Amino acid sequence: MKKTAIVILNWNGQKLLEEFLPSVVRFSSEATIYVADNASSDDSVSFIKRTFPTVKIIQNTDNFGFAKGYNQALRFVEEEYYALVNSDIEVTENWLQPIIELFDNEPETAIVQPKILDYKNKQLFEYAGAGGGFIDKYGFPFCRGRIFQTLEKDNGQYDDSIDIFWASGACFFIRKEIYRNLGGFDEDFFAHQEEIDLCWRAFNQNLKVKYCGKSTVYHVGGATLKESNPHKTFLNFRNSLWMMLKNLPKKSLFPVLFVRLSQDGLAGIKFMTEGKFTHLWAILKAHFYFYLKLFKFLNKRESKQYDNYYKIKSITYHYFVKKGKVFENKF
Repeated sequence: MKKTAIVILNWNGQKLLEEFLPSVVRFSSEATIYVADNASSDDSVSFIKRTFPTVKIIQNTDNFGFAKGYNQALRFVEEEYYALVNSDIEVTENWLQPIIELFDNEPETAIVQPKILDYKNKQLFEYAGAGGGFIDKYGFPFCRGRIFQTLEKDNGQYDDSIDIFWASGACFFIRKEIYRNLGGFDEDFFAHQEEIDLCWRAFNQNLKVKYCGKSTVYHVGGATLKESNPHKTFLNFRNSLWMMLKNLPKKSLFPVLFVRLSQDGLAGIKFMTEGKFTHLWAILKAHFYFYLKLFKFLNKRESKQYDNYYKIKSITYHYFVKKGKVFENKF
């Protein structure tokens, strides 16, 4: 058995598989490749069987979304290292070796992310992950190479290997043992920010998440749910609140949540002034579900949380008030 499993979650993504699966097959001889299909109604499965007979297929019984889709499929994958790869990722030659070596040489490292660049403009970092992820005190995620909508050009400034807080679900490496010990992704999330929640739970168990700049992939981004989609707004705001409820240190739990809820209100006002009423409604609905599931997610809290989870107190203040558009190590 090979040490690494590449697992691509698919739902009605035949066109994406036609475009991006060839690079994965070509440059991943060290790994076993799986496609986990979320009960697609298109010809994805027959296309894979016909065109890529070496790719193994795991067929889920329904469209379980990202979180449950992977949880269901990975029960059948026994390789030591999992590489969870979006179907709109183009990989590059020798992309696997640096990450496999990192896992082999650093047993304390649980999760790894490669450099993620924009497939449509390969000089830029890509929104979902870029050069490694962090959060601020109030749970807002940002990356080296991407703060809110500002993307940096890749000039080799993040070719290093460093500890980060979260790794992008677009291309997410994790040890099988750690994935199973953590219980996988939180299935209540369905999609969006479940990888940050998983990394936060790993952090609360003193496990390391790392970025590996020697490995590069290209991500289309928004291929399954575009940034302008209000349902994406709903999932991001709801899941972020649930994630904080689960993982914030006890002493700062409710003060931090109060500030975050207030900031969400300001975001709602901004959407309203821009005439984006569907996005305003998405935030209101996200808050409704946050309160609806309040006690359920309080019961998901682990016994230990740490205060030093955030890189900067407020990335929104840094970005919108101080005009800090580019990641700086002085954070």
